Amino acid sequence: MSSFSDTFLNMDVLARYAPSILKGVGVTILLSVLIVLTGVVVGTLLACLRSFRVRLLSFFIVVFADIFRALPPLVLILLAFFGLPNIGVVLTSFTVLYLVLALVLAAFAEEIVWAGITATPKGQWEAARSTGLGYTQTLGYVVLPQALRMVIPPLTNRAIAITKMTALGMVIGVPDILGQATTAQSFSANASPLTLAAVAYVVIFLPLVVLSRWLETRFSRGAA
Repeated sequence: MSSFSDTFLNMDVLARYAPSILKGVGVTILLSVLIVLTGVVVGTLLACLRSFRVRLLSFFIVVFADIFRALPPLVLILLAFFGLPNIGVVLTSFTVLYLVLALVLAAFAEEIVWAGITATPKGQWEAARSTGLGYTQTLGYVVLPQALRMVIPPLTNRAIAITKMTALGMVIGVPDILGQATTAQSFSANASPLTLAAVAYVVIFLPLVVLSRWLETRFSRGAA
């Protein structure tokens, strides 16, 4: 037991590296907020554009969504970070991680919101159009609110899953929680910083998981 505590709960090591890991917490939270806001907004916009059924535009949206859903995020991160400089585009590791994960979330959000739009009863479209609303007004005022209500649970779950992937930034030097913890673990030759990182992830993401469970119950299609 003493050996376990010294390896995973060494108070001296924890006290020494806690400030750097707390900085990593700030980076992780900032990344998560930016990724969710950008990904959900872009994905919803793409789903709305797809609903106009312009063949060429829809084709490119589907190709974008399929590619970013099919490729592992780590592959995309490495391709962007090490490949873009070869064509003269140099981005910071923070920016690469943000853009890649935001685009991955946008791809999933587009498909989720599109499913909600297509699941909205046709009668809702017809009733709105019969009152004199144009197509865009019908989509924005009548159909999209109903679609978003239906897809809030899967969209929330997907957003949480992708924001946890900020830990992948470690491979390109993003100073997030895991990046700071692994650096501290290397310098201290002790696993205690990783224990602190695990606690930080629980503190950040457990409330989001609980919120997701509540939303799933609150907005389930069978709810009154």
